[in-house]
Amino acid sequence: MSTESAAAENESGARPDTDPAAAASAEAEPVSADGAGAGPAGTDDAEAAAGSDGSEALAGRADGAEAAAGTDDAEDREPEAAATGADGAAESAEGAEPTDAGAEAADAETAPDEVDAEAEDGEVDADGTDGEVGEVGAGDAEAASEDGAEKGADVSEAEAELAAQREFRERIAERKAAKEGPIDAGTKLSGTAADLLAAVRAVESGEKPAAAPVLARPEPEPRQDAPAASPAEPVRRPQATVQTGPDPEAVDSVRAVLAEGGAPESLAGAAAAALGEGAGDELRADPWQLLRVSGVRPEQADGFARALLGAECGPDDERRGRAVTVWLLEQAANAGHTALDLPVLAEALGKQGVPDAEEAVQSAVAEGDALIFHDPLEDAPIPAPAADEDGEEEEVERPVRVLVGLERYALAEESLADGLARLLNAAPKDEGSATAGLEEAAAAERGTTAELIRAIAAHRLVLHTGGEAARAEPIAAAAAAGKLGLRVCVAAHGADGRRRAAELLGPDAPETATATVAGLLAQAEGPGLDRDGAFALDVLVVLDAPQLDVGDAAVLVELLADGTCLVLSGDPGTLWSAGPGRVFADVAAAEICPRIASRTPDFGPIGELVSGIGIGELNQVEAPGKEVVIVPVRDPAEAIHRTVQLVADSVPRAIGVPAEQTQVITPGHGGAAGTRALNVALKERLNPGPGRFGGFDPGDRAVYVAGRGRIRSGVVVGADAEGLRLECDGAPVLVPKEQVEQGAVRHGWAVTGHQAVGVRWPAAVVVLPGDATQALSRPWVYTAFGRGERHLSVVHGADAALPRAVAEIPAKPRTTRLHNLVRAQVPST
Repeated sequence: MSTESAAAENESGARPDTDPAAAASAEAEPVSADGAGAGPAGTDDAEAAAGSDGSEALAGRADGAEAAAGTDDAEDREPEAAATGADGAAESAEGAEPTDAGAEAADAETAPDEVDAEAEDGEVDADGTDGEVGEVGAGDAEAASEDGAEKGADVSEAEAELAAQREFRERIAERKAAKEGPIDAGTKLSGTAADLLAAVRAVESGEKPAAAPVLARPEPEPRQDAPAASPAEPVRRPQATVQTGPDPEAVDSVRAVLAEGGAPESLAGAAAAALGEGAGDELRADPWQLLRVSGVRPEQADGFARALLGAECGPDDERRGRAVTVWLLEQAANAGHTALDLPVLAEALGKQGVPDAEEAVQSAVAEGDALIFHDPLEDAPIPAPAADEDGEEEEVERPVRVLVGLERYALAEESLADGLARLLNAAPKDEGSATAGLEEAAAAERGTTAELIRAIAAHRLVLHTGGEAARAEPIAAAAAAGKLGLRVCVAAHGADGRRRAAELLGPDAPETATATVAGLLAQAEGPGLDRDGAFALDVLVVLDAPQLDVGDAAVLVELLADGTCLVLSGDPGTLWSAGPGRVFADVAAAEICPRIASRTPDFGPIGELVSGIGIGELNQVEAPGKEVVIVPVRDPAEAIHRTVQLVADSVPRAIGVPAEQTQVITPGHGGAAGTRALNVALKERLNPGPGRFGGFDPGDRAVYVAGRGRIRSGVVVGADAEGLRLECDGAPVLVPKEQVEQGAVRHGWAVTGHQAVGVRWPAAVVVLPGDATQALSRPWVYTAFGRGERHLSVVHGADAALPRAVAEIPAKPRTTRLHNLVRAQVPST
């Protein structure tokens, strides 16, 4: 099987997970697959759909041209790119697509050169679109500010969620501000660590710190127990009022400064949103603040600064070092990290031409843009105590790991750790009839479902792992709890997961018994809040839990009352969250609660194939009903041709699945066979038209980026002066014109792997271009191959890169602190 040479332009941000230790940002030059070892070019469409069954080896051909080459558009790589030191190679700034305004809108299209963006598979950028890096003007897209208020008068569920998160961050900030005096790290430090600790005193006294400060985790705030059941009706949060955009006067002032510095004036809206009130004056005083705009790179900000400052501009400027430090940490977050090791960050700063990395970090910390942490190294040997002059043993310093992170992610991780500890230390709400009833319900069940019910009766936090078939187990446990009168809700990653959960719960289950995570956080779905401001729930089951990033998880746990049982269920083999963090994996590694592994296998040829991939094996499978079909191709043109044949003709005829129920999945947006090229070809075949509504016509399949790493699939029904009108999951959705222009809506016949997480279709066609092989990893292949319920076609041009990815390329590590934070508060079970 040879993969078409579709470029592996990986969507950025999906939070590439890259090893932060890798210092070089390898911007691979495109290498075209020469087609060696490709299958017969003349395979007709019938043959494509039914001719080769799963027994045709997916393991690839030895004679195939090695397709591990880089992508042709490095900025479009789906990053699971990590933040590590990089060579700062400037990526082409031209033609970058605008990104939509989203929460934490850092264009994660590549983790910075400096902070190496190795594409594991991060297809989604910070806002969920692909991450093309634009030149200072390409980002035109009014990329969002950190708070990411989306434009448009209508309030969406994503906007309501953002408003909720802002309130949550304010509460945490108030809690932090309430603490008096310096916080002792609790350990004796010396050398660099002691210098950093001393800087805390300097910051508190208003002096310029001589070293970076240390942050200790605040003590958890006591919380009153919520009543077991409140007679009052659940309260739903009123829809938040969302600003339509930055103040026009602020935009005008920023536009004038941009024009003076030779930067595209189209960045004015994004810069005003990112910098807030007085943005024009702030940008004039510190031109490197332009780096806060999504898509802008250091070399572009340098050119802008030179135009404004002239001879005063230099690489040793403190403002530049501070801004580049924050930019690198943003790129690291887009790659999935909540913090960076200080040596890694220092190396990355050096590659960006910052002469004194330590001073740059200290400056960022002093301004409140970053925080420094000392986390104990659990595996490091503790030195033997030495005797002093009096023969008494001196206190031994414990080895620590120095990390630097952005404040919002640091506070989210610490709040999440506190919240999990609160849940674990809380007693069950009802020790009587409900517990006894759950024991009886468990006795009536078998296997993993029975274990889950017993765990829910005895524990406040439970982890459950398993594949697609295992999703039924936590839902059955929730149903059993609901029959006993407990208030339950099953939350999934997206609308498709919610629909499938509702089907398993049955028609008698109330609408509030299911929700999407986004809808639950926005309080637009699910049970609403009780009179104490917590979810009116006794049991919350979260499906697709690996997709929880640290921000969403912190808000979710904060809104759970003491005594509520939280069940985190998911498949650890899938791609991680689009946002920073690895909550599910960190909680599992901390061993603080029961972990129940399902013994229910995924049946059928697709299930057998995916199960093997999960353990690193790409097996041949028998597919008598053509459940798995391999279509070898030699080049991108053939890949596109075969894909259109499969979707439009072969799969409907041979498998019985219509085109509108078949989903194409590819590693990235860019390249000769990425989502852009595939969507153009599929639209021409399936719904040709002039694209009179901003490139869209009624009947077009579309994907709306509703938030970071979260999409809604639908169909275009029309457009008017207010924006583009879609129908998503049977509900009307209006996307404001500004968001459409920013790229918040894409054609949806073809999507990337990260956009497909948590969704299943009757048939899936996975396209593996030869030049996208750097984006392939075991989690990507596992996720993509598991999206088809009845049929999977693989348009294969990756040759030996596919089996190599499955066998040798696991999920790339993310640097996080949650594991240590939780272990420090809760003993392992």
